[in-house]
Amino acid sequence: MRIAIFSDIHANLEALDAVLADAESQSCDSYICLGDVVGYNASPAECLEKVKAMGCPVVKGNHDQDCGHDTSLEMMNPTAAEALLWTREQLNPEQRQWLARLRMVRQIHDFTVVHSTLDQPTSWNYVTNKFDAMANFSYQVTPVCFYGHTHVPRVFIRGSRVQEVPAESIVIEPDQKYFINTGSVGQPRDGDWRASYCIYDLDHNMVIFRRVEYDIKTAQKKIIDAGLPESLADRIEVGR
Repeated sequence: MRIAIFSDIHANLEALDAVLADAESQSCDSYICLGDVVGYNASPAECLEKVKAMGCPVVKGNHDQDCGHDTSLEMMNPTAAEALLWTREQLNPEQRQWLARLRMVRQIHDFTVVHSTLDQPTSWNYVTNKFDAMANFSYQVTPVCFYGHTHVPRVFIRGSRVQEVPAESIVIEPDQKYFINTGSVGQPRDGDWRASYCIYDLDHNMVIFRRVEYDIKTAQKKIIDAGLPESLADRIEVGR
């Protein structure tokens, strides 16, 4: 079994389509979404409906939470808040309810998926270094857990100690735990504009990182045409 695991689509339909096409070419037979289907970019309803139609496991991201409920956005970055207010207007009640009902954490086969962290999934904390990962490992009951939220591919391993290793293809070894960030489909922030996702090959105990080019010019034009902040169009080109 080869499972495509992806996160942080952020309403970028062009990037999502490219990832799904690439996953099919890599003989993936299952899919999992780690949340933040919406927010920032200009195709929230289209991305939501595509993921929903796939019938795959999905966990809730913070942008999904804020679009599924009428929560206050006062503490949010102004650009993100503006995009979220716009996104709420693009979604019908059924779509917003679908986002609101998403679960925070799921266990699939013998691994776990979450958007942010296992210790406090509703606090939307960021895991960006091995010290952040230590707290998560204390709550991780499966050998492997995939997460998103930071938009940066990362691999943390707990063996005799916790360490971060390059986000490249890795073999899952026994007697170790892995906390793996798939990177972002729709808004990478590691300096590489290409969409990022992972393939978990259960038959060979491997996690394979993939980067996929997509029609970024169309995605940018949609952002501008929608009246969203131009900075959102700029950032997907530089991967920040």
